[in-house]
Amino acid sequence: ICDTLNDSRNLLFSYLFLSFSLLHSVCCLSSMCNLRRQFDLNGMHRTGDVILGGLFEVHYTALFPDRTFTSEPQQPTCQGFDTLGFRHAMTMAFTIEEINRNVHLLPNVTLGYSLYDNCGALVIGFSSALSLASGREEQFLLQENCTGTPPVLGIVGDHYSTFSIAISNVLGLYKMPIVSYFATCTCLNDRQRFPSFFRTIPPDSFQVRAMIQVLKHFGWTWVGLLVSDDDYGLHVAQSFQSDLAQSGAGCLAYLEVLPWDSDPGELRGIVHLIKTSTARVVMVFAHEIHMIHLMEEVRRQNVTGLQWMASEAWVSATVLQTPHLMPYLGGTLGTAIRHGDIAGLREFLLNIQPNQDHSNNGKSMVTQFWEHTFQCKFAPPPVGWVETGGTLCTGQEDLENMETEFLDVSNLGPEYNVYKAVYALAYALDDMFHCEPGRGPFGGNSCANLKRIEPWQLVHYLQKINFTTPFGDQVSFDGNGNVLPIYDILNWLWLPDGQTVVQNVGVVKETARGEELILDKDKIFWNFESKTTPQSVCSDSCRPGTRMARKKGQPVCCFDCIPCSEGLISNSVECTSCPEDFWSSPQRDLCVPKKTEFLSYHEPLGIFVFGIFIRHRSTPMVRANNSELSFLLLVSLKLCFLCSLLFIGRPRLWTCQLRHAVFGISFVLCVSCILVKTVVVLAVFKASKPGGGASLKWFGPLQQRGTVLALTSVQAAICTAWLVSASPCVVGSTVGFAVLLGYIGFLAILSFLLAFMARNLPDNFNEAKLITFSMLIFCAVWVAFVPAYINSPGKYADAVEVFAILASSFGLLVALFGPKCYIILLKPERNTKKAIMGRGIRLK
Repeated sequence: ICDTLNDSRNLLFSYLFLSFSLLHSVCCLSSMCNLRRQFDLNGMHRTGDVILGGLFEVHYTALFPDRTFTSEPQQPTCQGFDTLGFRHAMTMAFTIEEINRNVHLLPNVTLGYSLYDNCGALVIGFSSALSLASGREEQFLLQENCTGTPPVLGIVGDHYSTFSIAISNVLGLYKMPIVSYFATCTCLNDRQRFPSFFRTIPPDSFQVRAMIQVLKHFGWTWVGLLVSDDDYGLHVAQSFQSDLAQSGAGCLAYLEVLPWDSDPGELRGIVHLIKTSTARVVMVFAHEIHMIHLMEEVRRQNVTGLQWMASEAWVSATVLQTPHLMPYLGGTLGTAIRHGDIAGLREFLLNIQPNQDHSNNGKSMVTQFWEHTFQCKFAPPPVGWVETGGTLCTGQEDLENMETEFLDVSNLGPEYNVYKAVYALAYALDDMFHCEPGRGPFGGNSCANLKRIEPWQLVHYLQKINFTTPFGDQVSFDGNGNVLPIYDILNWLWLPDGQTVVQNVGVVKETARGEELILDKDKIFWNFESKTTPQSVCSDSCRPGTRMARKKGQPVCCFDCIPCSEGLISNSVECTSCPEDFWSSPQRDLCVPKKTEFLSYHEPLGIFVFGIFIRHRSTPMVRANNSELSFLLLVSLKLCFLCSLLFIGRPRLWTCQLRHAVFGISFVLCVSCILVKTVVVLAVFKASKPGGGASLKWFGPLQQRGTVLALTSVQAAICTAWLVSASPCVVGSTVGFAVLLGYIGFLAILSFLLAFMARNLPDNFNEAKLITFSMLIFCAVWVAFVPAYINSPGKYADAVEVFAILASSFGLLVALFGPKCYIILLKPERNTKKAIMGRGIRLK
């Protein structure tokens, strides 16, 4: 936990450091060193072969006397006894006694301790640390090289991050190992600045990542963040924004800094922002005092319906777990430092006696605890104290029958970290004592001199410790001095009788795969009418088939949902194309294989086409005209009808390749016959004029057959080249098809122009008019075919082509042979040679 370092305190650190360095220099110039003044404020000590120091918050405030500089300044007094802080200190004493009883750990070595109270004041905590480093002896001789075993080899503490920063800045210069049990500031990861700092509590950076894991688990992407105005809060704010952006887990709706002075107007504005924001989840990285003031304003404005996320600093604060705040804070989720069982601790606490370790100022920590717990005073009491109703302490009071949280060892968090910190130093010392000469880690493979151990040597072994606590947790430090991170997830359960139970509902820990979150969601209490998990998003997730479109000027969590285009699918974030052989589903949410579509003989269209062919197989028009070209034209028309059958049924390679070739050749044969018939009509009419008979010799039967064969051969060559160069079965093979249709169109237009020129020739039965009309129908059908074919998917493209074939074939059939059939069937009297030759031209 961090507090702000102001300029005056920084200046104080500088003076203390210079004084400490000056004292060290003076000592090295003389053979004897005298302490000018001994610091022993609320200390507790025990002798041993190796002494470990400890810094704890036994009192939470200090009173400094006036500095008149007319007499020697008095030491400050500590006020506000902190029972839990005292339990932290007693846990260190208990752990050292437990280690001393362990025959396998540090055998033949007795550990001692020297514990100090920081009184919640930085100057006292810093002075305590310097006292631990310099020692308590008022006078001691120095060796010639000004070296020797320091008073303590390592320090457990301090409680606050700011205190740890200040202490490590100085003692780190001498490589004094410091193992904190509660300082979480990520800034302490700097090994250049804090080379000998370790901690058994994870840094804020992991707490932030643990919080983000909870947010991701519940899908809370739109959250508010409140932080305290100190090192703790400001570092968390920076880390949280960075990690949230990198993980893509969500966005900040707002970030507000809670002031230390609790300005009513500023708090009112912050709570109003929380109330009006659409974010339903509020994360708070602050201290108890901040939350007390904040929640009073929340209650005043009646801000309900929020899911509060608590940091380790206040997740277990009993001062907030009151009936008048539970309508607002019930269901709070938060990360807490790992809790563990410490066997025998409660019995040790019960055996504490008030006459233990009286320090120089008259009262030890234990004595003050006794007086605070039983509201009594040890003799001699202050004047008038008895008269006001006080009692004298006897030292025989029954601690077990007192209702005090001091003996409640069911929720040991900081104590468990103290326990691990002491054991870490003990295991490092044990490894040092078991060093084999000639195989040591120091210069020349030497071991440490056990009669003159240097703190930096202990740092070396501390970096390499690896042990498992009786509770089953592994303890080792990484390159930044951090323990393997693990956090408990706590939930505030609001009972019907108004009481609050803080229950453990999960854990977040570091594994080889990254952060791992384990939650028992069935145990979580949600303080909402629905009793279900709340939602906190800026924009609802896009449904499948739509993509996210960011709103300009707003965080990435605020977006609109836009449908994907046809042929694309989305994963609710962006639209992507399907592979070549897949379509997008109608909902645009997945790719489905393309269907193999074809015209089936069993489909109505196939039956219709087949029925038309069967029905007209013996029509009278087959015998309507015995001329060679008419028969050839009928054959070509039959081929046109038959080629449509190649488009029906499941495609095969041969049908796929032949359908267009047969279609193209059949229609060229048909149009070629019509073209030659048109030319013959013009030639016969010209031959009927005087001197025009010679033109008929160029249009005899042989020339007619040759012309039709030549024109059809050109189309056959085009189809052959198309089949060889680019198979019609290949998707996108359009050049050959375009040339094929273009050639048919050229012949049809030429026939139309020639027939149009001969439409008014005098004749009883002028076939030029019929040819003109037939070519008009033919061209209209195929001009409409092109766009319809291009825009028809799957089997419908084949259907369009079949309809075009049938329509143009029927058009030619009806236009050319319809009138003949009419005469044959309905006007047989006109179906005579005399009628045809009466006034017309003889047709051959």
